[in-house]
Order: sequence, then C-alpha cells, then structure tokens
Amino acid sequence: MPDPSPTVGQLFLTYLKIGLVGFGGVNAWARRVLVEEKRWLTEQEYAEVLGLGQVLPGPNALNVAIQLGDRFRGGAGALATTLGLFGGPLLVLMGLAALHDAYGEVPLVKAILAGTAATAAGMILGTALKMATRLRPALPIVAVGIAALVGGALLRLPLPYIVLGLAPFGIAAAWWTLRTRA
Repeated sequence: MPDPSPTVGQLFLTYLKIGLVGFGGVNAWARRVLVEEKRWLTEQEYAEVLGLGQVLPGPNALNVAIQLGDRFRGGAGALATTLGLFGGPLLVLMGLAALHDAYGEVPLVKAILAGTAATAAGMILGTALKMATRLRPALPIVAVGIAALVGGALLRLPLPYIVLGLAPFGIAAAWWTLRTRA
C-alpha cells in the first residue's frame, strides 16, 4: 500500500539522493526508491507518471520529479524535487567537467567513460524489464510498446512521430485491456 504523505523536506532529500546516487540512470533509481523503498507510489502509478514524463518535452526524470512534487505538496513540492534532483549532481558534474578538461584524453579515462555508458544502457534495459514483468501488460499494450521500440531504435523515427502515430493505438489497447479485465 503506497504511503503518499511526504513532506517538502522529505521530497527534497529523497530527490537529492535519487539525483546523486542515480547518476546516469536516474529513472531506474527513482523507481526503486519511490516504489520499493518509500512506497509513495505503486508500480502502476510510477509507470503512468514515467510514461507521461517521457512524452513531455524536456528531461523525463525532471518531468517525473515535477509531477510527483506537485502531486504531493503542490508548487513547493515541485520546486523541492527539482532542486533535489539537480542540485547535488550539478556540483558533482562541475567537478567532473574540470577533471575531464584536464585528463579527458588519457586512454584510461576514455575507457572508463565507455564502460560507464554501457552500464547506464544496461540499467535502463533492466528497469524496463523489471517494470514489464511486474505490470504484466496485456498483449495489445506490449504490441504498441514493441512498435515504439522498432520506430525509435530501428527506424530512427523522431519521438513526436512515434508518440503521435502510436497514441491512438496505445489508447485503444489500454481501453480494450480495461474492458476485458473488468
């Protein structure tokens, strides 16, 4: 059972932790903290907020943070989650940028960056699989998801085309699923 009663301070500290610990994979870490640890959201609620965050303009982790901050504590909550999400990582990033300027051409540093990119991609895929197995979406919804994957990864279509093109099918799939499960 979710416990959606965080204070503004708790929202800030939670998103500060998410921002600092989730470097390179914020949504994976945010899901774990918000759904599994804090229990502020159910798996379904997080999937819905993340889905909306991904189709809105801007960084999806920020979109999710703003939505949740506003849901729990209005404008003050949205500001707290935003500052928490970006405040700590901004300081870390400034330090890393200075180090990269000084040592970015060193072969070991290049290897570390390549390995980190592979790790981040793996985290994204792992989170997607975890969410899919827990939510157990119906076949029509899975089909829309696969179509979006093909459109983006294989056909390299722009996100607005994918969203606008598949939105009617996604809505129909969700509506059909709700009707057949009711």
